Amino acid sequence: MSKVKVEVKDLNLFYRDFQALKDINFKATANTVSAFIGPSGCGKSTLLRVFNRMNDLIDGVKLTGKAYIDDENIYKKNVIVDELRKKVGMVFQKPNPFPKSIFENVAYGLRVNGITDKHFIHERVETSIKNAALWDEVKDKLKKSAYELSGGQQQRLCIARALAIEPSIILMDEPASALDPISTGKIEDLIYELKTQYTIIIVTHNMQQAGRVSDYTAFFYLGELIEWNETKIMFTSPSDTRTQNYITGRFG
Repeated sequence: MSKVKVEVKDLNLFYRDFQALKDINFKATANTVSAFIGPSGCGKSTLLRVFNRMNDLIDGVKLTGKAYIDDENIYKKNVIVDELRKKVGMVFQKPNPFPKSIFENVAYGLRVNGITDKHFIHERVETSIKNAALWDEVKDKLKKSAYELSGGQQQRLCIARALAIEPSIILMDEPASALDPISTGKIEDLIYELKTQYTIIIVTHNMQQAGRVSDYTAFFYLGELIEWNETKIMFTSPSDTRTQNYITGRFG
């Protein structure tokens, strides 16, 4: 039985008076890819941000219930949020490289965390770029600006940056929605490879992408987790008619 890596129990989240998440129960096991699907505004990205406490940055957010990573409640009082975020890498919808060189983009998290050993930094940067399937394309231009890369390359650079601090979980919020089909394919191949080392949770609007990259799929609607199961079961014989209607394109 695989180890449970991420879990939420009876989780509710409010933006002031608006309830964005309602009684969510979910778990992800180690070395799997979970896809969150559902219409816009249904709570997918909000739940994703629970796992690295990004919602803490929004005024008026209130959360009840429990969220665990490696069996530790990440919302208990003495949690050091910066330490938590080292465990949980995040890749956003649009590539967001820093206005620095390709090398310094990936080294940034290491330097921020106080690492000064040049040899170690060089090793981690090279390994992370290789793990993000980008090395062959950038190895001769590491000192050039990250802005010179294409959109797809920038997104893989952002993934390399997330990998550099050696997280065990990677959150991806629609990581390919701004990319062309070829770059999207590269990101999907990369997700498939990375799950051997990481637990990945991805928000996607793309049904085919969820079907291709994920082991498990969770369908959200109006702040509720309607159904959650192995992807092949969700896409062939969902148990809730709302899931069926969404997957077959009747609404969304």
